Parts: sequence; structure tokens; C-alpha cells
Amino acid sequence: MTTIRPATPADVPTILRFIRDLATYEREPDAVHATESDLIRDGFGPTPRFSCLIAEHNNTPAGFALYFTSYSTWEGHHGLYLEDLYVSPEFRKLGLGKSLLSRVAAIAVEQGCPRLEWSVLDWNQPSIDFYHRIGARKKSEWFMMRLSGENLTQLAASGV
Repeated sequence: MTTIRPATPADVPTILRFIRDLATYEREPDAVHATESDLIRDGFGPTPRFSCLIAEHNNTPAGFALYFTSYSTWEGHHGLYLEDLYVSPEFRKLGLGKSLLSRVAAIAVEQGCPRLEWSVLDWNQPSIDFYHRIGARKKSEWFMMRLSGENLTQLAASGV
């Protein structure tokens, strides 16, 4: 039996394990700097910065979806951004990924969000195929840009 439920602070070690497993899958095993304290602070503290769902199969944590609020100035409304969607390999092909994504979509609809967005690595063809099957479309006219590390610090210090 599969259940999808909101994460609790007690799930933080499992969430961090899923994040590390996802980073390994995405060929970046050493890129995770998040700690349990970070996740507690940002997901379960006084000002939550993200929400998380846990998929369980036969009462065993099998995957997660972590998302947060975005905002569209053009729509004049908030949306949801899916940061991570992951199902452990031994639980794949059971529909858990679709169940997690379906629940995030239901939350978006419940909140009146006009859109749900996420990113996928260009080499991750199984995920791209899955997203196409559920009706998602690639936005090829937009590139994701990122400023981090020393470049972020330098720009911040450059002033106006």
C-alpha cells in the first residue's frame, strides 16, 4: 500500500538521505551541503521556506517531493516550484513518482496556482519522458541562470 503524507520534523534524516541519494543519481554526490539543522530551520521553523511530501510503500519511506512558493508577476499570482522529486530505485515503477507529483499538482490547484514548474537535467531522458507523458512541456526559450559562491558575493559587494 502506498501513502503520500506531509513530512514532519521526524522525517528530516530521511529527507536528507533522499537528497543525498538524488545528488548521487544526478552525478553530483559531493554537492550536498545541507544539514538536518538546515532542513529543520527552513522546513519546520517559524517561517517555513519549503514544504515536503513523503511517499511510503508498505510503511517504508520510498521517496519525496520538496517544493516551495514562487511568484509570477505576469500571472499576478503565486505558483509552486518543485525543487526535488525522488523515488528510491527499489520502489520505482510502482507509480510513486506520479503519485507525489499528482499531490503537488493538487496542492497547486487547491491554492489557485496557475502553474507548477520544475527543472530536469538534459540527460535525464527517463524523467523527461515521464514528464511528457503527464502533459508537461519543456520551455526551450528560457535558460535557467545561477549566480553562486564567490560570484554572488562579489556582485553583492559591488553596491549600487
